[in-house]
Amino acid sequence: MNGAESLVTTLLESGIDTCFANPGTSEMHFVAALDQIPGMRCVLGLQENIVTGMADGYYRIAGKPASTLLHCGPGLANGWANLHNARRANSGIVNIVGDQATYHYPYDAPLTADTAGLAGAVSHWVRTSRHAADVGRDAAAAVAAARTAPGQITTLILPSDTSWDAGGVAARALPVPAAPAIDPFAVENAARILRQEKHVLILLGGGCAHPTVQAQAWRIASATGATLKYEYVNGRIARGRGRLPVERVPYNIDQAIKVLAPFQHIILVNAKPPVVGSIDRCNTFLLISNEGGLTNGTNGTAGVVARRQVRGLAAVAGR
Repeated sequence: MNGAESLVTTLLESGIDTCFANPGTSEMHFVAALDQIPGMRCVLGLQENIVTGMADGYYRIAGKPASTLLHCGPGLANGWANLHNARRANSGIVNIVGDQATYHYPYDAPLTADTAGLAGAVSHWVRTSRHAADVGRDAAAAVAAARTAPGQITTLILPSDTSWDAGGVAARALPVPAAPAIDPFAVENAARILRQEKHVLILLGGGCAHPTVQAQAWRIASATGATLKYEYVNGRIARGRGRLPVERVPYNIDQAIKVLAPFQHIILVNAKPPVVGSIDRCNTFLLISNEGGLTNGTNGTAGVVARRQVRGLAAVAGR
């Protein structure tokens, strides 16, 4: 088994069954492994930003990460814009980026670049494999990081010789760290505000825009008189018949100030505080969240976490 074969086998073992690809010569052994090992669906993109955009959209709808296959640092750079969008949407993606062979790197070939530096600007996790025997282990770690809630971008850089050399070892899927417990005091304080105060906004973000969470949030808002809104940046918002007609806080500053002006208390559920002048008059900013950094949560749990948060809020509020 060579390094590329161990990579494909490990990705499949870890639940990655879709690869969006725009490969070059450095990635040909990975492409060959895709043909030899059944189970991986490979979708060709004619340009790298299409590849990363497809991977972003895949996570937003399917709720699980796919992999990308990109050619060296310049290929990664060509897909950078949609990786930025994916990072803002908390999408989980496993980027596989080919590179110069380890022994060829000092010769400064035309596509030699600071691939790790380019990846670091849009990735939560970056690693370069140095030997074929390391590829499987590194791939399993990349998938575990990408599955970490609320979704992370990981980039595994593979010099050509780590793919074509023999000695690859497939790795088992790694466990994904569980999300930390929600702060019960934050939930109790939010419930107290909902019971006792007026002019309360519940600002929803992340998995709180999913349909089941919408229904729970609507029950709370209807029972307490609070207003529901989404933060502006959300990876996915359920719309259409049978969904809640909840609006986002506007992107435009003047419009956002006007929309937020009536509220004296804002309860943030997986959302960031709005950065506009009118919030200075708010008496309360209360954050309820456990969608944190790289070590928090599990893949596909953003909606589950949000449901638990909102259900806990409803229970304590007595609604």
